[in-house]
Amino acid sequence: MTTVKDVDARGMQHCETTALGVLLRHQGLDLSEPMLFGLGSGLSFIYWDGKNMDFPFLGGRVKPFDLTRNLATRLGLELLVQETTSPRRAWENVTAPIDAGRPVGLQLDSYHLDYFGSKVHFGGHVVAMYGYDDHDAYLVDTAQQGGAVSTSLTSIAQARAARGPMTAKHRSFTLTVPRSLPSPRDRIIPAITACADAFLNPPIANLGHRGIERAGKLVRTWLQRTDNPRRDLPQAALLMEKAGTGGALFRNLYRDFLADCTQLLDSSHLRTGHGLYAEAATLWTGAAALITEAGESGEAQYLAQAGTVLCDLSRIEREAMQALSRLRE
Repeated sequence: MTTVKDVDARGMQHCETTALGVLLRHQGLDLSEPMLFGLGSGLSFIYWDGKNMDFPFLGGRVKPFDLTRNLATRLGLELLVQETTSPRRAWENVTAPIDAGRPVGLQLDSYHLDYFGSKVHFGGHVVAMYGYDDHDAYLVDTAQQGGAVSTSLTSIAQARAARGPMTAKHRSFTLTVPRSLPSPRDRIIPAITACADAFLNPPIANLGHRGIERAGKLVRTWLQRTDNPRRDLPQAALLMEKAGTGGALFRNLYRDFLADCTQLLDSSHLRTGHGLYAEAATLWTGAAALITEAGESGEAQYLAQAGTVLCDLSRIEREAMQALSRLRE
């Protein structure tokens, strides 16, 4: 069995921040999960309903791996990413850093992992790997999935080779912390304003505050969108609250990031943004509960209420991001 020494196998709430935490703590950089998420400009929104989808999806963060790239750029980390179509080369790309004493990040499809109880294809799942033997790979996943876990070599090969939405070609990555690391405090304002700019100026109507407003209109039709509302609506709400989001579709994480920032920076714009995101987090959890109730009861009134909440959320988050964008002043 080959394992990296002194790995802090602490599972967090979200998969990508969990993996980032493992890789960075191993090099002595210990940032809270909200700080990792916020410095990576992780917050976003998408209403996704493709032709090949059984039911719409509400996403609350940037695309998989964008958070990692953003964080590396902001803190001046050396990010080495490797992709290949060769399973043999892919395995070598993982074992080499582990043999050299470094944990490695992997992007894969969680459907194939042995320890996942909910078998849903998600090609944007990220884990940290710190060891292997002849039969198993040893990983760190979210606290919800067990933290330090293991899965068979066969399952991880299938997970890494999977193709479909959000998948990558056997992607693996390592991070190197520079000797002269910029202070995370100094990178807070650029991280927040970049996130605000993207949220306030989405290129299409399904993204950012415009996407939330669109969701508020379309969620009212969800009972007609499915043949099995008792399954699909509670499942959609569960993904908003429990699927590695930290609750409230990642708004709890961003609220806590902004709260930490108010302890480091004295800014009325920052305090305004934090207060509005605290309100938004509560409303997102309420919207998820209404969607669940609609699915279980079959009554459209709950979706109408959820639609109203989402329209309010579009306004609240727009105002929050407008305040936060003024930090650059």
